[in-house]
Amino acid sequence: MPEAVSQLAARATRRLRVRGATLALAAALAMSPLGAPLAQTAPVAPAQQITPTPFPDAPESFADLVDRVMPAVVNIQAATTAEVEERFMPQLPPGTPFEDLFEEFFNRRGEGAPRMPRRSNSLGSGFIIDPSGIVVTNNHVIGDADEIEVVFADGTTYDAEVIGTDSAIDIAVLKIESDVPFPSVPFGDSEEMRIGDWVVAIGNPFGLGGSVSAGIVSARARDIASGPYDNYIQTDAAINRGNSGGPLFNMRGEVVGINTAILSPTGGSVGIGFSIPTSTALPVIEQLQEFGETRRGWLGVRIQSVDETTADALGLDEARGALVAGVDPDGPASAAGIEMGDVIVSFDGVEVESSRDLPRIVANTPVGKEVAVEVVRDGEPVTIDVTIARLQETAEAADVTGPTEEDAPVAVREALGMELSEITEELRARFSIADDVEGVVVTEVDPLSAASERRIQPGNVILEVGQEPVASPAEVAERLQELRAEGRRSALLLVSDADGEVRFVALGMNDENADDTGNGGDRN
Repeated sequence: MPEAVSQLAARATRRLRVRGATLALAAALAMSPLGAPLAQTAPVAPAQQITPTPFPDAPESFADLVDRVMPAVVNIQAATTAEVEERFMPQLPPGTPFEDLFEEFFNRRGEGAPRMPRRSNSLGSGFIIDPSGIVVTNNHVIGDADEIEVVFADGTTYDAEVIGTDSAIDIAVLKIESDVPFPSVPFGDSEEMRIGDWVVAIGNPFGLGGSVSAGIVSARARDIASGPYDNYIQTDAAINRGNSGGPLFNMRGEVVGINTAILSPTGGSVGIGFSIPTSTALPVIEQLQEFGETRRGWLGVRIQSVDETTADALGLDEARGALVAGVDPDGPASAAGIEMGDVIVSFDGVEVESSRDLPRIVANTPVGKEVAVEVVRDGEPVTIDVTIARLQETAEAADVTGPTEEDAPVAVREALGMELSEITEELRARFSIADDVEGVVVTEVDPLSAASERRIQPGNVILEVGQEPVASPAEVAERLQELRAEGRRSALLLVSDADGEVRFVALGMNDENADDTGNGGDRN
């Protein structure tokens, strides 16, 4: 027992000695070599912290707002009559033997059966924007209906006449008649809405009648690939089937969006709904009221996006703007002098951040207006005045808005991952290349190369490299060498498919393994 106590005492003494040495070392480190405390040197700046800011409380109730705007929100009932063939087909239990044989037999007997009229109905929402009875809803709510009724919350029903529709952004404008003014709601500025702002959606979900849901703006300028003018407000205010065409209100009771789509695996709200912002819808609504049709602006160019690789190949300081991949010879852009390869960075004083911005900006420009278009051409800014024309249906698709010859294939294959050849009659026939397409044909593509990732395929034809025309693999390799000498890390190719449809493709050129002749480079 005394021995155990002695061991514990010795262990405690060693701990105190170690602790004392540690404290002494810490004290020594706290002093500079001259004896001045290190605390006198510049202190390290603390990490910046966000200062708590008091925010206004959430609204206690939306009731006052809803009482004010609800009378102007209506239900839309559309009926369509179509003729279908009447066929008799017995209902067979699943898995019935010879089920396919029965179906084929009754289908044959039904051939030539009389066509009988059938009516289909759809339900949606809408809202009145003028006391005279102007109603706004979605185009897909009314479709090709031959009878449309507008139903108010008290059950009053009016027959509606279609003033105009626009399928591109899914808008329809209707007209109802009455001897007394209708309740109406004003439009607000959707561009003022910020992510996190409160919004209220009112509509007719699942045909239940007027229903209200509230939420916030979850995102802005959403592109859901529904068309060239996508610019949706995303909200978590519950939007379900039947809400289509209904209004999205701000807290002032102004319409800032038209509910039109949801993202849902079940068909019900999962908190991801989309509204057409008034900045996109209002110009179209005004045109439909005035002309009964849309009159969008047309520039006459085919565009594509500018990513980091393309920006580097073009000598841009950042990835921005819309790259002109084609110019309609009969369009305003061609007449004004806009060229293929230009990058449009500003249109009528509005910055073009990405290619998907340009079609919407151009479409909202009045026909006949002269606008200043700023482009970057060969790395230099150029301003061009263009008089905007009217977009026709036929035009909509166009606008969206030194090695030796022997060494050349090796250089191109190692630099870009492609085998090239001059266009011969045999290759023109093999790849069905149009007679008017001239350049250098791609005969093989490395599946692990950047060219493959950019969807370049055998049979494509390279027309330009670095915005200079090429006619042979040697010229392609020579142009690549020139671009490297200029310090470029990417090459911009103008590529045509067999039918002559062209696009720009930027391919990175990694010079890590390149020699001074340009015969080399890793695949990206």
